[in-house]
Amino acid sequence: VRLHIKETWKTLTRSHEHLLQSAKDTKLDHKTDTPWLVYISPLEDCPDIQTVLERSLSSKDMQRIEIRTLPSEVEAIKEHGLLYLPGPYVVPGGRFNEMYGWDSYFILLGLLHDEEWELAQSQVDQLLYQVKHYGTILNANRTYMLSRSQPPVLSMMVLALFQHTQDEEWLRTTVPLLEQFYYYWVVPPHLNPGTGLSRFYAFGEGPAPEVVFSERDDEGKSHYDRVKEYYQTFEIDDYDVNLYYDRENDKLTHLFYKADRTMRESGFDITNRFGPFSADILHYAPVCLNSLLYQVEQDLVQINAILGNEQLEKQWRDRGGYRRNRIDQFLWNEERGLYCDYHFQSGKRRCYEFATTFYPLWLGISSQAQAQRVVENLSLFEAPGGILTSTHITGNQWDAPFGWAPLTFIAVQGLHRYGFHTQGDRIANKFLAMVIKEFERHNTLVEKYDVERCSANVSDEISFGYSSN
Repeated sequence: VRLHIKETWKTLTRSHEHLLQSAKDTKLDHKTDTPWLVYISPLEDCPDIQTVLERSLSSKDMQRIEIRTLPSEVEAIKEHGLLYLPGPYVVPGGRFNEMYGWDSYFILLGLLHDEEWELAQSQVDQLLYQVKHYGTILNANRTYMLSRSQPPVLSMMVLALFQHTQDEEWLRTTVPLLEQFYYYWVVPPHLNPGTGLSRFYAFGEGPAPEVVFSERDDEGKSHYDRVKEYYQTFEIDDYDVNLYYDRENDKLTHLFYKADRTMRESGFDITNRFGPFSADILHYAPVCLNSLLYQVEQDLVQINAILGNEQLEKQWRDRGGYRRNRIDQFLWNEERGLYCDYHFQSGKRRCYEFATTFYPLWLGISSQAQAQRVVENLSLFEAPGGILTSTHITGNQWDAPFGWAPLTFIAVQGLHRYGFHTQGDRIANKFLAMVIKEFERHNTLVEKYDVERCSANVSDEISFGYSSN
């Protein structure tokens, strides 16, 4: 398995010489006789970049690519394409042939472990470039994802890389971009002023382009078609379905599509965590996002301490303390012994058991007593193959019976942080045993597993979104 991972870094790396490969996007309809579009930031010199690319690509490949300057208004983009990044980066693979925001954190940990130093540096630098040139870290570097971000893990990546390089000059250059990315999340519309906590919020409107074309079943129905069928068939008491579905005209509403895009910003697409299809996500302060923002604040404490900025160090420490209190007040459920997402319109927590309850342990937000309570609920999530994403079987990939490496990693790290080493080791060993067994069977690693059956074969169990692995 380790050898497979080491060899796969090269396979999954995209750079200038792979630009045609990167530009190709199976998630969108594309006419075979038309070039693939690559958009350049308006802050860059487009002719200069074209010259650089011509040195890296054959004339045949260049003819299959069209370079354009990105319009200043996202709405002006009528034909979608790849967003240019200047250096090499690693993609998840399969249908995901672009750089993803929060995937990159876990990719970076692997690169550092395998001593792929240059690629690790570039992976972080491409995300910093996105903040500078595209305004935030994107869901992924495609134009149809310009209007949504992904969970904020950039500061953790910067510090993880700095631990290796000890390059204080580089670290100093990251601070304005880290702050810019932080403020993306802590002002309206991402901020909920009533709680002082943040929410996910995508800026785009209408159906997500990648869903319309690529997430279709054998009958040709899109994910959105299946959602409408669900609304026609089942009674829903999680939220007011009239906000999201016009039953009389059999149409999903503008608010549904806004929520659907927002769910994709969260990284958890698709789950019923915020009601069926997470359609009510816009009305929640989530455990995961606010835990990560606390970590950003702590990371900026550490960075400013390294750089000798005592006043800024104190300011960031105060911000972290404020958020920690807010998390305790709104997201901790003492009765259940779990962290739960907070519905700020109703003023109630939604106790949908979800593995993000381990985030506050992972990031050191919990008290020892709170961590103990979460561990007492470990049996809700522990399965033969590791950690269940949730306790609910919904036909969505981010629910039971599925488990994912990042959530297992987070749970295990959180357990160890609070001294629950026996439990952490047990879950890690379960997950690794399953991964190795399935690798020996299929000769590949996959993104999700049925952790009840300890199997990589999951497609038949997924009803919504894309079902591939």
